[in-house]
Amino acid sequence: MQIYLVGGAVRDELLGYPFDERDWVVVGATPEQMLAAGYQQVGKDFPVFLHPKTKEEHALARTERKNGKGYTGFSVYAAPDVTLEQDLQRRDLTINAIARDSDGKLIDPFGGQADIERKILRHVSDAFAEDPLRVLRVARFYARYAHLGFSVAGETLTLMRQLSSSGELTTLSPERVWQETAKALSCQRPAAYFQLLYNCGALKTLMPELAALWGVPQPQKWHPEIDTGLHTLLVLEQAAALSDKLTIRFASLVHDLGKGVTPAEVLPAHHGHEYTGLTLIEQLCQRLRVPNDCKELALKVCEYHQLVHKARELKPATVLKLFNGVDVWRKPQQLSDVLLCCTADLRGRTGFEQADYPQAAYLQQLVKAASAVDVAAIVASGLQGPAIGAAIQRARLAAITEAKRAWQDA
Repeated sequence: MQIYLVGGAVRDELLGYPFDERDWVVVGATPEQMLAAGYQQVGKDFPVFLHPKTKEEHALARTERKNGKGYTGFSVYAAPDVTLEQDLQRRDLTINAIARDSDGKLIDPFGGQADIERKILRHVSDAFAEDPLRVLRVARFYARYAHLGFSVAGETLTLMRQLSSSGELTTLSPERVWQETAKALSCQRPAAYFQLLYNCGALKTLMPELAALWGVPQPQKWHPEIDTGLHTLLVLEQAAALSDKLTIRFASLVHDLGKGVTPAEVLPAHHGHEYTGLTLIEQLCQRLRVPNDCKELALKVCEYHQLVHKARELKPATVLKLFNGVDVWRKPQQLSDVLLCCTADLRGRTGFEQADYPQAAYLQQLVKAASAVDVAAIVASGLQGPAIGAAIQRARLAAITEAKRAWQDA
């Protein structure tokens, strides 16, 4: 039995990139030997075991053969006669097909170290085209390492395009698509993930609502970049610079989906896109099983970002309507998240990358004043039923009016 460190830990160690998980491959062992040594089996489709002390995953060396559709359409062979090189050959990218033995020696039969030095994401073999999930994985690795200067090899991009046009992407489970997308959104350059998926033709299959934004013009006065798809990626880049929160990054990504269905005869204007986008977000989130917290913030940002941009022009009653809509009384953090997305929306325009967004401070000042209303005192005043809610609304409106006046006088 020989045990090798493989995959991400070896790759990131060579890159000098932080990592927190280590995976191992075991050559020359049977499941019975692993269990006898105290390992706990967890793999269902192929033998994977947890180390008795470290709990790190140890997989038996295996080969795979395509015998069906999709990323689950494989037969797996795991036996003591499977070599390390055979196991590495089934992996997606050369940079992920490097192993390290117990003496620290690297085993690199497919040139992964050279591709790390050249900063290239390249497939190991033509078997890459048998697994549609690898389109998403390459895009995710691109989002992870784009800031280091990595690019995708031309021949790998060709295979990704072939997979995207084959119809195999439709066999991916929604949960797996979201899992890869959520990981990509958490990377340093999440916009690279969606740009690569668009370039290889996968985005129109997996997220057609998002893919529809490319080629849709916007008024040059407000959007020097013009193209809505480009604007969306710029907004996502700004959101990633402002926050690590998945909810904020996802909401920023989908806030303009309504522009993808604007009638051609009214372009480049997009009046009402904040409302037409709501159905598209619901549709996308339902199909991909997007978590509720991501969906909720995305809907709030979509519906209210236009009002937030015009905050200083709004009447106090409209500001109160905004606060009620964003549900600041029960979820005060939600307004802060919406404002962060709106800041990213402004800065995600060519030439506006460093622009100030005074609307955020203005609305925070107004909501602070409205939140200071003594709701308990109103409830204890003797009012009954709907009169209590009406009195609270009047008090909050008066506080917003006064705070707005003070802001204008300052």
